[in-house]
Amino acid sequence: MRAAIHSTYGPPEVMEIKDVEQPSIIDDDRVMIKVHSASVNALDYLYRKGYLPTRLENGLTKPKNSILGIDVAGTIEAVGKNVQKFNVGDHVFGSCFGSHAEYVSPREKFLSHMPKNVTFEEAAAIPCAAQTALQALRDVAQVKQGQRVLIYGASGGVGHFAVQLARYFGAEVTAVCSTSNLEWVKELGAHHVIDYSKEDFVGNGKKYDVILDAVGKRTFFSCLRSLTENGIYITEHLFYPKYHPVQIMISSLFGSKKAKIHFTKPNDKDLDFLRSLVEEEKLRPVIEKCFPFEQIVEAHRHVESGRTKGKVVLTFNNGAEEE
Repeated sequence: MRAAIHSTYGPPEVMEIKDVEQPSIIDDDRVMIKVHSASVNALDYLYRKGYLPTRLENGLTKPKNSILGIDVAGTIEAVGKNVQKFNVGDHVFGSCFGSHAEYVSPREKFLSHMPKNVTFEEAAAIPCAAQTALQALRDVAQVKQGQRVLIYGASGGVGHFAVQLARYFGAEVTAVCSTSNLEWVKELGAHHVIDYSKEDFVGNGKKYDVILDAVGKRTFFSCLRSLTENGIYITEHLFYPKYHPVQIMISSLFGSKKAKIHFTKPNDKDLDFLRSLVEEEKLRPVIEKCFPFEQIVEAHRHVESGRTKGKVVLTFNNGAEEE
């Protein structure tokens, strides 16, 4: 099978498409998926560039796991003997390391049936980003009806899901993004919008119960005066700024205001929940651009620019048929 390989750390150009051995179902709780689409996330280029925290896991001098990708949508071609939810031929989506390849073999517990009203490309855009937004708002912040929630980076992959989910949970949503995306995030459900190029929200005197930094460009310290007395600042980015771990440790010194770093925990229950929201048209993935698998370098370059509107998805020319 073909896979996108990075045998060394570096810029997008280190990515190469090569023939590698196709995975097999080793464990009884796994399935074999023929990949039709896979999204590209910030985590992919962080691993490819070899940021220190990723090197500690993936090899200090060169990557041990050279195939990137954490989101997948495709068709099941084989199932392990203990798999109960899926059958051969099912269309599925979910979380799977190494999804930038023609075949993957994930565990059943990280997958769900595809929403009936989306394409493979749209399904592949959902897992990591939507689960990140869902868990940050529902589990970490425990967003309640009537709370004021600010999403910084509201037009990005995580951000555009967070706007919709915060609105679903009954929050009053303020979205911060660039000028060109203001009307778009309003359409997604934001009650208020702020153009970061013209206004810094910390200076408008308004207070928020939750500030979700979906792009890792702010800090707990810079957001302190914009948080309510029991407000919480959340980021998923351990890497930007570099002192995030420090602010988390000392946030207890700032009264009842809290800072949290959220790491996504993929699971089938959250995927099932997101699928139901998509099918009920209460949540929709937005794709800025689809790249053919052969243009993996260009896809990485685009995501790394930090100006993605919604999601970037890879498509595989492998005879997939939409049903």
